[in-house]
Amino acid sequence: MSDAALRTRPDAANPAELTEAEAARILAKSAIFAPPPATLPDGRRDLVGLSRAELEAEMVAMGEKPFRARQLWHWIYHQGVRDFAQMPTIARPMQQRLAERFAVGRPDVATEQLSKDGTRKWLFRFRDAQQVETVYIPDGQEDRGAVCISTQVGCTLSCRFCHTGTQKLVRNLGAAEIVGQFMAARDSYGEWPSPKDGTPRHLSNIVVMGMGEPLYNYENVAKALTIVMDNEGIGLSRRRITLSTSGVVPMMDRCGRELNVGLAVSLHAVTDELRDEIVPLNRKYPIAELMAACRRYPSASNARRITFEYVMLDGVNDSEAEARELVRLLHGIPAKVNLIPFNSWPGSAYRTSKPEVVRRFAQIVSDAGYSAPIRRPRGRDILAACGQLKTESERQRRPAATETVG
Repeated sequence: MSDAALRTRPDAANPAELTEAEAARILAKSAIFAPPPATLPDGRRDLVGLSRAELEAEMVAMGEKPFRARQLWHWIYHQGVRDFAQMPTIARPMQQRLAERFAVGRPDVATEQLSKDGTRKWLFRFRDAQQVETVYIPDGQEDRGAVCISTQVGCTLSCRFCHTGTQKLVRNLGAAEIVGQFMAARDSYGEWPSPKDGTPRHLSNIVVMGMGEPLYNYENVAKALTIVMDNEGIGLSRRRITLSTSGVVPMMDRCGRELNVGLAVSLHAVTDELRDEIVPLNRKYPIAELMAACRRYPSASNARRITFEYVMLDGVNDSEAEARELVRLLHGIPAKVNLIPFNSWPGSAYRTSKPEVVRRFAQIVSDAGYSAPIRRPRGRDILAACGQLKTESERQRRPAATETVG
C-alpha cells in the first residue's frame, strides 16, 4: 500500500492549524466530563493534586510565607505523610491550622487482588463513589515494575477488543485522583520516602495505560505527571513514564512539547478499513495523520523509541502481509512493536492469534530491524491484563451533557 492510499481528511492540508483548532475543541469538550471539586464534605481542601504555584497561593491566603509550600511538598510527595501532626519541621500550632483547612487525600481501596504471577490490582473508590482500576505489573526479571494508571472513569473510544471500551465514559479524573493512584500504590508497598541516589524502587515506572484515553483528559494528566516528575517530591524521571494513546493527533504535539514523556501508540491495524472498525477513533484521525504525528514527536530517537502496541487477533490483523505493511508504516520512525496476545474478557468476540502465527509476525518485524517482543500476559487470572479493566461506575445523566468527546 502506498502512502497515497492511506486516507487523509480534506481539511488536513494545514496540519499545524488543524491541530491547534481541534486541540481547543477537545479541551472545551473535556470540561463536560470534569471531575468534582477536590473538597471534602467538611469543607477542607485536598492538597494532593495542587501545583506548586497553587500550593503557595493557598499558604499566602492563610497569611503564611511561600516557603511553607515547599515544606508541605516535601512531606506530601517525598515522605508520603498524610497527617500534618507527623510533619516535625512544621510547628504544632501551624500543624493544627493546616488540619483545620486542608487534607492530604488518597483514594479508598475498595478491593485489592494479587495474581499468582505477582501482578496486583486495586479497585480505587473516589469521594463521589466512582471507581477505577489500577495495576502493578512486576518486571519478572528484576525487583521492580510499573504502575498502570487510569485517567478516566470509563472510556469514550469503544475499541472493540477492549473491556474498558464497553463502559461508557463517566467522567475525567482530576490530577489528585491520577497522582493519588500512584501514591496509594506506594502506600501498599511501603515505598516512602521516595528512593534517592539510585536506590532500587519496586514501583519504578508509570505507564498511563489504564482506563480511559489520557489525551482526552490532557490538562489533568499533564498536571499529575508534572507533580510526579518533580525532583523534590516523587522524583520519577520522564524516561520512566510512558503515556499511551489511541491516536488523539491534535494533543500528541502538545504532549510532546510540554511533557516529553515516552509515547506508546495503540495501533492494532495497518489499514484504515480495519482500524476504523476496531479502533473507531481512526475515523477521525486516520493512520496517515497518526504516523505523521509520531514522526513529529520530539523525544523520538533511537534511545527513546515510540512503542506501537499491536493486539494479536486471530484471523483479523495477524497475517504476514499485515506484518510487512506494519514495517512499511514504521519506516523512518524510531520504533519498537509490542505484540500483545489478546486477553479475553466476558462477552468478547475475538480470540488470540495462534502462537506460531504470533511468532512469524514478530519475526517479519524483527527481520526489518525493529524490536518486536511478544508481551507475556500478566494478571489474567484477576482480569488485570491489557484490555481487561472495567468497573461498574455509570455516568449520572445531565440533560445538557453529550456522550461523545472528540
